[in-house]
Amino acid sequence: MNTALAQWRQRHDVTLPRLLGVVPVLVLVLVALCPGLFTRLDPLAGQTGERLMAPSATHWFGTDQFGRDVFSRIMHGSFSTLSAAMLAVAISLLVAIPLGLAAGLGGRRLSAAILAGADMVLAIPELFLSLSIITLIGPGATHVAFAVGISQVAGFTRMIRTEVVRVRATEYVEAAFGIGSTFWQVVWRHIVPNSLAPALSLATLRLGTAILAISTICFLGYGPSPPTPEWGLMITEGRNYLATAWWLTTFPGLAIIFSAWAATLLSRAIRVDQ
Repeated sequence: MNTALAQWRQRHDVTLPRLLGVVPVLVLVLVALCPGLFTRLDPLAGQTGERLMAPSATHWFGTDQFGRDVFSRIMHGSFSTLSAAMLAVAISLLVAIPLGLAAGLGGRRLSAAILAGADMVLAIPELFLSLSIITLIGPGATHVAFAVGISQVAGFTRMIRTEVVRVRATEYVEAAFGIGSTFWQVVWRHIVPNSLAPALSLATLRLGTAILAISTICFLGYGPSPPTPEWGLMITEGRNYLATAWWLTTFPGLAIIFSAWAATLLSRAIRVDQ
């Protein structure tokens, strides 16, 4: 039995780092897509007689100043935060992949121009750049995701360009040219797949960074408007009750930390498997 299990794990490349990285992310995805499986309480409906109740068997994470269940709001708010973070990473990749490929495959002047622009962006703190973009385009969940995504483009661009240059100098790429493959055939069959593989690991790592950035921006009031359940916004609403209702900020903060930690574990598992 143990031998068969070991053979199955080896055949499917099931390792402990991969399991540790995938399980927390699967839990987050399940919570975000199906919050009703974990709580049946309405995250927007409050009870006047249940204001600022401490955590109990009835309300696991207590209630807020409007009598709303904090656990229910965290469960339903996971979709808002996680979807915005994934959208931000997707925007980063959509912009950075063409720029990175152009910098790695283009001429010296084009590469120098793209890298100079990336260095200029990297010189600006990401949070400050995100806030500057939001100031221009206005607040909102989608705008926050767009701003965070644009602020992460420079890092992706530099990494993809470095991988393109590395792969372009390998022997199998030279061999592909030697057997008569055209430039674009080599690019799409060999350079692009092998250059973008490390971007997946970086994307999962940047997902955790995006969660932290989005929560911070929403905490500052540039995200969804109340009473939308969003983790950063929940911390903002509970900061005036730190002395009397610690659970209003503690549990949303722990949810943010857990999500960022899960993304880091997944990134580490991907790096192990590569």
